[in-house]
Amino acid sequence: MSQMQSLILSCPKGLEGLLGDEAERLGAVKRGETVGAVTVDAAPETLYRLCLWSRLANRVLLPLAEFPGDSAQQLYDGLHAIDWPAHMREGSSLLVDFAGRSREIRNSHFGALRCKDAIVDRFVEAGQERPNIAKSQPDIRVHVRLRKGKILVAIDLSGDSLHRRGYRQSGALAPLKENLAAALLLRADWPGVASRGGGLIDPMCGSGTLLIEAAMMAMNIAPGLQRKHWGFAAWSGHQQALWRQLHDEAMDLQRQAHRRNWPQIWGYDANGKVIAQAQDNIRRAGLAQFVKVARGELSELSPPGNEDLPGLLICNPPYGERLGEEAELLHLYRRLGQSLREDFQGWQAGVFTGNPDLGKRMGIRACKQYQLFNGTIPSKLLLFEVEQRYFVTERQPEQQQAAIAPALSAGAQMFANRLRKNLKRLDKWRRRNEISCFRVYDADMPEYAVAVDCYGDAVHVSEYAAPSSVNDDDARRRLGEVMQACADVFSLPVTDIALKERRRQRGKSQYERQAPQGKVLEVREGQATVLVNLYDYLDTGLFLDHRPVRLDIAERARGKRFLNLFCYTAVASVHAGLGGARHTTSVDMSHTYLKWARQNLSLNGLSEARHRTEQGDARQWLADCEEEFDLILLDPPTFSNSKRMDDVLDTQRDHAELIAQAMRCLAKDGLLIFSTNKRDFILDEALAERLEIADRCTWSLDEDFKRRSKPIHYCWYITHRRGASA
Repeated sequence: MSQMQSLILSCPKGLEGLLGDEAERLGAVKRGETVGAVTVDAAPETLYRLCLWSRLANRVLLPLAEFPGDSAQQLYDGLHAIDWPAHMREGSSLLVDFAGRSREIRNSHFGALRCKDAIVDRFVEAGQERPNIAKSQPDIRVHVRLRKGKILVAIDLSGDSLHRRGYRQSGALAPLKENLAAALLLRADWPGVASRGGGLIDPMCGSGTLLIEAAMMAMNIAPGLQRKHWGFAAWSGHQQALWRQLHDEAMDLQRQAHRRNWPQIWGYDANGKVIAQAQDNIRRAGLAQFVKVARGELSELSPPGNEDLPGLLICNPPYGERLGEEAELLHLYRRLGQSLREDFQGWQAGVFTGNPDLGKRMGIRACKQYQLFNGTIPSKLLLFEVEQRYFVTERQPEQQQAAIAPALSAGAQMFANRLRKNLKRLDKWRRRNEISCFRVYDADMPEYAVAVDCYGDAVHVSEYAAPSSVNDDDARRRLGEVMQACADVFSLPVTDIALKERRRQRGKSQYERQAPQGKVLEVREGQATVLVNLYDYLDTGLFLDHRPVRLDIAERARGKRFLNLFCYTAVASVHAGLGGARHTTSVDMSHTYLKWARQNLSLNGLSEARHRTEQGDARQWLADCEEEFDLILLDPPTFSNSKRMDDVLDTQRDHAELIAQAMRCLAKDGLLIFSTNKRDFILDEALAERLEIADRCTWSLDEDFKRRSKPIHYCWYITHRRGASA
């Protein structure tokens, strides 16, 4: 076999151009390309090089015949006419891959049977031993395709798909195929980055496919070296000596590569089990010295400290078709973009996603985009140069031209004066502690029964129920004065101030519910970024009075197992996660709040692998819990009679049992934080007989809540008594 052979190289859709270029570099002569395939001419040496060195091909096919036909008889006759004993030894094992259909050939199983019959009959008629049928790793794999009345027959010289390199025995959820990973690295110019000494980071590495392919590419290691089975091994045209020579050359190149220093390659994933899989795959690939992986959250992402040159950050994050909902994943992409802008300037980046709209929310304009397919999912590789000129700030609404405001009434002026006085009093405290979300006014004057809160530059007004001695007309007039005063003090149009009105009504209605607006605002508290909604719900998603407790949790959380019961939007869990908690669990009855919680976690780069949410009655969950936690936050609602609960929760009546159940799950040296907003709450004195209880009520009220005549909440820090069993 010294002449040139015509070959078909198959590949994932979208890789045809890259594969054609690769085939030419390996010595083939490109003849053309179709969807998912490239045709080439190749000498024997090049044929073997394509099998051993192609990073992009699925299969190397040797065409034997192509003939018209779409009936079962034409299929049989065409395959029977091929001189099969010239291509395979008698008694060899055989597998037929058939694809296509016609009016007679309705399924691939029937088509494969007719092909097998034709091949077997050819051997029997020649008086030779018939081939055996093998379901896996056959000696000869025959590829037959029926399309538009034409039948193509070829021998698969690769045997199994070339993307199966042999190093991966386990894959994470939705693993990336090896040849697609190689294509992403080529499009992202990883060979160029590596040649300049730059490293590579995959912050969501899964089972490590991108990392391993990147290392083999940079080190010039043949991707097929670990494969044990080849389709050409039992083919009659196989030249064993030539193959052994080329294989030995590739092995020698690998040994040389292992003796050199290379740019480091890092991978991180929040899921410890997935990281263990990646470590196994890297070890089997023989690359443990060059590829490092560790468990890490996106919130912890930063360039390695010993890396002088900018490198490539590349990843295949979830994108809604799998692993999560798009609304929650939006914040993961935003967090990834934030990390790139803040810590990776000068680097190159690539994000492979099946939802390019999520990629657009990263705050960086892509320099290039490539359309590819991840299996059957149309996807895009977005390439970025992480430079200031490509950063995109979200469009802000144009500043509204405020009309000349009417003069404030005497009442509005009085309220405005109180707001300014409170702002001045809180100013130094806010600046010193970098507080952007706080309460400005809380029914300081009985005739103006409202709370005024600032969330960054936004203002939120909540009306309290007016005393029965105040008629509705007076209450409405005073609320109007409040809104006028807020507009004047904060330099905002009245229409931009969020208002929750409360009216005396029959039935159970509290606030007048308006049509949901869906306006979500990002605000900062300590290290955390939190989503608030000032319009659509009774509460905004952030209880401002619990700020000191949440910040203390962040300080205490490192290495701790944190449990957040009645978690609401899980802001405390976000603080714990950013503070270094080993893992967090957040429990709440509400699907709405848990979805909100997952968005908060995702926005801060905290994955569900280490920070899980649990929907259900927190009391029942706690009663069934067999886990142990080092830090627990127990902040039940004052009263709850949800339809999803078996009975009514009354915090005054039920708190002792709740605390007892929580202490059962608390580690010996752990801390339970119990808090309640129930007015006139009285802690069960019997609890102090068996537990250490520290009153933190006064401590837990920050400057913006200390002026109330009665505390807005109560708080205790509870531990096991020394010497007592946990």
